[in-house]
Amino acid sequence: MNDLRGIDRRSFLEYVCALTATLAVTGPGGLAKAAARPLAEDAPNTHNMLVFGEQATYVSHLPMFDSIAASRTEYTSPHRYQVILEVAFQKGGQDLQKLYRNDRLRNANVRIYTLNPAEFVLSRLAPAGAGSPLLSDFQARVFRGHLERGGKVISGLDDVQVKVKRVVHFRKFDPQASKLAEMKYLLFGSTQEAFVAHYISKPPDFDHVLSVRLDGHGLTDAQLRKGLEITIPGKANQAGDRLKEAQQVASLVQMPGNQTAKLGFKVGRQIYFEEGELLMPPTFADTKLEQLGN
Repeated sequence: MNDLRGIDRRSFLEYVCALTATLAVTGPGGLAKAAARPLAEDAPNTHNMLVFGEQATYVSHLPMFDSIAASRTEYTSPHRYQVILEVAFQKGGQDLQKLYRNDRLRNANVRIYTLNPAEFVLSRLAPAGAGSPLLSDFQARVFRGHLERGGKVISGLDDVQVKVKRVVHFRKFDPQASKLAEMKYLLFGSTQEAFVAHYISKPPDFDHVLSVRLDGHGLTDAQLRKGLEITIPGKANQAGDRLKEAQQVASLVQMPGNQTAKLGFKVGRQIYFEEGELLMPPTFADTKLEQLGN
């Protein structure tokens, strides 16, 4: 697929669907044989990301499942990872964070900013043991709006070096894992600017990022920088029960040492919600919940 590098995820999905149809008529077992091959490191690919945060800048990979390989141990999509990073934008040694922040301040009504990286191997962002990931930076363009839905490249951020400051969360989806029963989110950021992202597990699932306000929580910036898992008792893990803006939430937070503590917070602004792309097979058409918004 070397000739397909650099295309967006919609085009990639359309190509995979066409390839599946072609293999289906070229001979029985053709697709199964291809899917059964051992999955080594993925080839470089285009991994578009959500961009958010003002005091610190975060990016969240836009994931997909697509289908399950014949081995039943892997999803076939190269986007089968949930990845959240704290990053900095640079070019030629110049810090471009102020340029990004000022654009957000001038366009406060725009919820979604996105990142279109040059092709790279996503798994190289996984922390190597307790150390840093193999990949510490990559080139990208920053868009105001959703780059796959009419977003515009920001002047001055059309060719930036994305420097990875911290891997907040990195996880490959496991088709053999159990479906979560209770709603689960990842909490991260700082005491001054915190966010939650839905913990994605198995299809059908959804991607959801919101700002939150923490009051009287007792958490430290060091704990929030690493990311914490929170569950919401009594709330089913389904898109219809997702967190809503201005909602007061009582949750349980998983602390170091396998301890659980109560945590209350208020939901701020919804930054991103996507359901269709995390169905199996995925769809790029708006679902009913996406049409309703928050």
